[in-house]
Amino acid sequence: MRTQDLIDTLAADLKPQKPFAAALAPALALGFAVSAALFLTMLGPRPDFVAALESARFLAKPTVALLLAAAALGLAARLARPGAPASGWGLALLAAPVAAILFSAVELSVLPASLWSAAWIGQNAVFCLVAIPVLAMPTLAGLIYALRRGAPLRPRLAGAVAGLASAGLAASLYATYCPDDSPLFVATWYTGAALITAGVGALAGKRWLRW
Repeated sequence: MRTQDLIDTLAADLKPQKPFAAALAPALALGFAVSAALFLTMLGPRPDFVAALESARFLAKPTVALLLAAAALGLAARLARPGAPASGWGLALLAAPVAAILFSAVELSVLPASLWSAAWIGQNAVFCLVAIPVLAMPTLAGLIYALRRGAPLRPRLAGAVAGLASAGLAASLYATYCPDDSPLFVATWYTGAALITAGVGALAGKRWLRW
């Protein structure tokens, strides 16, 4: 057998049985639906949800979360395809932390210094660190399933990015329940929850995305 024939045969064997693109949408939709059902069962929107929609501080929370989710999903999709350029999505991943920093700067400029500590610690810091990763798990499972249909060359990184995407979507749900609207709280504790979920995703990627 010629060398090129051998390469072609090996490449054919490595093709995923189900294309990644075809698996992503249903896996993500199902995972997020389970996360949403879990949220509605365990928490639900806060009592003043409708009134809070008029607050810029409240709206900033899901904005940052969805920026993270969108960029991380785009990057995860690129990482699932060997050779696909990912630099643009890597830069897009900075949008969420930049937005959080800008919102925090505005908060610090208008809030008396005596209230900074209370706004930063909030009422539910520890609960936030637990609730967002828990809500993210069904979505993360769906994304790991979809990524298995791709061929990520860096399974840990792909899993970690999937974790960030899942955390962003989960945080957008949790934000509607969370009574802490300060950008200082969001920049600290939502970020911590996202990093925890990314760590779980990295472990899952190491275990299930190797090929």
